[in-house]
Formats: sequence, structure tokens, C-alpha cells
Amino acid sequence: MVTRILLLVSLLAAFSAPAAQTNPPNIIFVLCDDMGYGDLGCMGAKDIQTPNIDRIATEGVKFTDFYANAPVCTPTRCGFITGRWQQRCGLEFAFGYMVEQFRRVNNEWVPEPDIHGLGLPVSEVTIADRLKDAGYATAAFGKWHLGYKDEYNPTKRGFDQYFGELLGHADFYRHAYYDGTYALRDGMSPAKVPGYFTDLINERAANFVRDHAKAPFFLYVPHLAVHAPFQPPDAPETPMVTKENMLQGSRAIYKAMLERVDKGVGMILDELDKAGIADNTLIVFSSDNGGERWASNEPLFHHKNTVWEGGIRVPCVMRWPAKLPKGKVTSQMGITMDLHATFLAAAGVEFPKEKPLDGIDLVPLITEAQPALERTFFWRIDHSNRKQKAIRHGKWKYVNDGNTMDLLFDLDADIGERHNLNYQHPEITQDLKARLKAWEDEIEATPREILVK
Repeated sequence: MVTRILLLVSLLAAFSAPAAQTNPPNIIFVLCDDMGYGDLGCMGAKDIQTPNIDRIATEGVKFTDFYANAPVCTPTRCGFITGRWQQRCGLEFAFGYMVEQFRRVNNEWVPEPDIHGLGLPVSEVTIADRLKDAGYATAAFGKWHLGYKDEYNPTKRGFDQYFGELLGHADFYRHAYYDGTYALRDGMSPAKVPGYFTDLINERAANFVRDHAKAPFFLYVPHLAVHAPFQPPDAPETPMVTKENMLQGSRAIYKAMLERVDKGVGMILDELDKAGIADNTLIVFSSDNGGERWASNEPLFHHKNTVWEGGIRVPCVMRWPAKLPKGKVTSQMGITMDLHATFLAAAGVEFPKEKPLDGIDLVPLITEAQPALERTFFWRIDHSNRKQKAIRHGKWKYVNDGNTMDLLFDLDADIGERHNLNYQHPEITQDLKARLKAWEDEIEATPREILVK
């Protein structure tokens, strides 16, 4: 009799165990490129239709004060992939033809002449590495921009599958950069696949969800859209991208590009519903930095490639029906690298001790009834011919734009950064400058193999 009772207790305990222990969630991160803060329906857009992304917000959580790790793409992606400030890896700016890049040789910084020579250091452990070790199937489909050479390929950074373009941007139809460098890869192999890049990525992502519905999976979908070149879908006759036409476009083209990204989100959501796994899937949609020339960053000031709000504050919507509230709007500050920690915590994976994460798990901050956690974020552009720095601590933001003057803003009252309050609160300015210097000192003390700025 006692044996039967003990067996019954054991069975009840097994069935009542937390879902995170017995049934870890699927995890999906869809990252748009250069999307404006005001370009989603749920963020106030009137001329662009994004019903599927809006659905994530309606059925989950919408952040109003979410930030990209950087005002350009490579460092933000690094922040997510590693869960740490990208400067710790030496990635201050985006890989490309205007970047200043160096290797450390005999403890001296030596210029790196090969424009495609550097990538995310192989010594760094990625989010895919960690989730794969925890039993997840892992895949990345889209723009990588963390290294062009084979040694930096996503399939060598923890992803079981990869299909996408390795460079920062390429022709959406011909998959080559304007200088002829071919960017499309299927795993390690160059892929000669016809079609509009966003459509190809949408297909791969939806198929992966369908094919892996019975096991926990991590799917990373970093779109090239809505980054230049501005080429609309369903128009294969569009001229090949050149250095001269790279930035030509229109709001109408931008709209079509973003709506095609939204279509892909809908394809993913449909597969989750068909498989009956939507309830235990954590899906996040965000952008890698603020919008550029055809985007709307309203009501923010400025755009991509600046540390003003228009360059760094981005939309973020998150849904996990089994865990997160429905239809919540939160002003809790968050940042891209938080998603690394959030995903590890959701999967029940222990945080690393050797290189502690700089991001935090956001789930408790948006599920528990408590005031928003006051946080501090930092941004920096450190080109030899362009210097910008910023810090946000709570509602206060300090901006140094080219060492012109001290700029202090109360973002709760002045989201557009129009009213400099430095003369009213010099003590707050000095406190923020001290915090910023302390962060920079810590970053400079972090060992790095490369320096990209």
C-alpha cells in the first residue's frame, strides 16, 4: 500500500513539474534591419500594414523604451549573440567599406587591410552554442554580418543550419554586393538560388518551424530588409545594385519591403498554430537600430548612425502565451543583449560565469507586479572623424555629439530630445558623465583581439 502511495505521489509530481523543466519553450527572434520606431501599426504607423507583427503585440507585450545595442547593425548583432557589450569583443561599428579595423599584434593595434578579414572572434561563445548544448535545434536564416570568412560562418558558431547573406547588404535579387562580392550561402557553400531575398528567408524560416515542431528549437531570422538597397518585392527587373543607386528609393518601396517581412512573420505564426506549439513558443520581433532615410522614427529625433533616440530606440514586441501577459504595454527599459539572457533563462540554461552577461532576463520584469527597474545603458561612435557618446540612466539621457556641448534630456517629458536641461541640472549631467567614463574605463580594460570602429 505504501509503495502504491509513493508511486502515485511520484507520478503527480512529474505531471505538475514546471513547464520550463519538462517542456522548454521554442524560441524565435526575428530581427529587422534599419526599421523606424514608428513604422509598425502597433507603433502608430498609418501607411504601412503590419498585422502579423501587430498580432504579437496584441497577444503579448509591447516595449516603448527598448533599445538597440548600437546605432548600426554589426555591433547590435554582436550584443545579442554574445549577451555582452559589443565593445568587449572589439566591435564598435559595422563591418563594411567605411570601417576602421585593427588586429592586436604583439600588444599593438595594426590596421587590417582585408575589408572582409575580421569577424566575431572565434573565442566568443554564442547564444546558439549555449542553446544547442541544451538540446535545442538551432538555425539562422538571413543577414549574418558577423564575418564573411568561413571561420566565422554561422554553422561554426552554434547553428545547425544557415541560409542567408554574409555581408551587410547585397542585391535582393542577385545576392551580390555592388563590387561583385557574392554573399549568399547555404551552410558553408555559395548558393545560386533565384528569388527575392526576403521571400527566400521567409520560406526557410516557416519550413524550419514546421520541420522541428516536435523538439525545442531556436530560430534566428535576421532580415536584410529594410536596409538598402531599396528594391521592392515582385520586381525582378529592378536594376542591379550599384554604388550610385544603392540609396535610391522611396517610402512606397520601403513600405513594400517591410510588409513582406510582416508576411514572413505571419508564415511563422501560421506554422506555430498548425503544429499546436504557439502557446509554448517565445517569439520576439525587433530592429537592429533606428530607421534610415525612408523610415519614420516619429516621435524620436534623428536616425540610424547616431546616438540620438532615433538612432537607438527601436520597437520590440514579445509573445509567449504560456508565460507572458496578453496586450501589455511596458515602459521597462530593455536592450538587445537582454534577449540573450532572456532566452537562456527561458530555456533553463545557466548563465556563463567566465564572461558574465551584461544583459538581464526581461521576463520577471514584465510578469511581476512591480515598478520598472531603473537601468543604465551606454552608446558610442568612435570613428576617427566622428565622435558621439550617450548614456541613459532612468529617465535622464546625456548626449555628447562631437564634444560641442553637454546635452541633458528628460526623456519622460521630452522624448524628442528638444530641451537641453543641462543648465537646470548640472549635477545630473556630472553624474551621468562620471558613469559614462567609468563604463568606458571598464570597456578599455577588457582584453580584445580586434578593434573595429
